[in-house]
Amino acid sequence: MSRIGKRPIAVPQGIEANLNGKDLSIKGPKGTLSMTFVEDVDVKLVDSNISISPVGETKRARSMWGMQRTLAANLIEGVISGYSKTLQLVGVGYRASVQGKQVKLQLGFSHDVMYPIPAGIDIKCPDQTTIIITGIDKQQVGQVAAEIREWRKPEPYKGKGVKYVDEYIFRKEGKKK
Repeated sequence: MSRIGKRPIAVPQGIEANLNGKDLSIKGPKGTLSMTFVEDVDVKLVDSNISISPVGETKRARSMWGMQRTLAANLIEGVISGYSKTLQLVGVGYRASVQGKQVKLQLGFSHDVMYPIPAGIDIKCPDQTTIIITGIDKQQVGQVAAEIREWRKPEPYKGKGVKYVDEYIFRKEGKKK
């Protein structure tokens, strides 16, 4: 039994939820998100509560039960408050700035990296070494943060690179004489 999947999802006031077969659409103050449930779960919208249950007792149905509930809960949280990830650039000369619809990253390469900002994502650089990525889709915000971080991952000796603010970099000791 899934402990997460058993709990119904409460739809707050001001949020409009529409269930059409296996398609769920959530509309809130920040925008509209939708998802399609897998065939292994059954979805019901009753009295501003979304309840999800497995179709059978197969391993896939039981594993999808909790995950599909969490994805639906993420939609509701996204249209209410949105999601945010903060990246930090560590290193001499590492800088970031937003220029129109692109983020200009100076990461120690011989050229600047120009990252195009996707639709539905807002990127701000309050200072040269901080990047704040916000949006209503949790998966898209995480994907954009991971793609920017991929250009220069933090290295374990000096900690230089692009890292999440709450990330701990395991440091290694340099070579000895």
